Amino acid sequence: MKKRRATMADVANHAGVSRTTVSFVLNNVPDANIPEATRQRILQSARELDYAPNVQALNLATGRTMMIALVVRQTSEQMAADLFLGEFMRGATRIIEADDYHLLVHAAEPDAVESTYGKLVRTHKVDGLLVASPMVEDPEVQLLHDEGTPIVLNGATDARDIASVDVDNVQGAYTAVRHLIELGHRRIGHISNAPFSYTSSVYRLAGYRQALHESGISYDEQLVFAGEFTTESGYVAMQHLIDNPVLPTAVFIGSDVVAIGALDALHHHGLSIPRDMSVVSFDDILLSKYVRPALTTVHLPAYDLGRNAGEMILKIIRRQPLVKMRVLLPTELIVRDSTARLSV
Repeated sequence: MKKRRATMADVANHAGVSRTTVSFVLNNVPDANIPEATRQRILQSARELDYAPNVQALNLATGRTMMIALVVRQTSEQMAADLFLGEFMRGATRIIEADDYHLLVHAAEPDAVESTYGKLVRTHKVDGLLVASPMVEDPEVQLLHDEGTPIVLNGATDARDIASVDVDNVQGAYTAVRHLIELGHRRIGHISNAPFSYTSSVYRLAGYRQALHESGISYDEQLVFAGEFTTESGYVAMQHLIDNPVLPTAVFIGSDVVAIGALDALHHHGLSIPRDMSVVSFDDILLSKYVRPALTTVHLPAYDLGRNAGEMILKIIRRQPLVKMRVLLPTELIVRDSTARLSV
């Protein structure tokens, strides 16, 4: 026979106090003025009876759901292909679960007419939002922030009053393209990680352009194509780049997932990497060192980004001050086999 679950009334009877007193102690009600000896006796009774609170009742008592939503501004298909997200989620979960919170993952279609993630907050399903892949213009995020919703962005925006954690995308992209230039390449293409309505792709394009400008290389928009988070989009974008009248000798691609599709397109056309085209990418996902050739890429510390985002959202929920509103973590260029000096 299944053992009956202990109730708050059982704890009260065991400790010899009222149910209200037990509720005050177990829910950490401030200013309840419960003597320390009584509080310890109640906690001991709860342990002995293996008492576990009813989650719905606890939510009503505390006004919290103990849930945080990771809102990904992608389609569900794009989100499934985004291998960066797994490490970010692992880092965020490690932090928030230590505080008895749980992570709910929600794909928010970027082209949806009506917001879906705003309802998570307004219907009291979550206590805060982690927003990944933020867009350049997302009025719903600003509106929710103005309404007092705890929000942390995984990615910077121009809204300086919203907390964010990110890497310096401009510097990371600049470093990647400088690597190609130092290898002698002058005709360098670019395939973005996402459409240019996303902040990460805009900043990585800026780093690409900065490196070209400093080296006296003219920006050619005919060499720039947008990816869409997926390997398929990388394949299609590389096809367009190959169709260019003069083939670039190198390309900077805004994510490893997109780059894997681009590599496949190059192989399909019988082009050798890096002999015919050097490829440098961004993210350093686990697969990047196992594709052939192994990708030269900018390491993005996804797990640490998740940990920082988790710490920040918990502080905002608790109404604790943040040391910084915008946290930027460093990147590092990992040189592997997909880049080589230009052969004259």
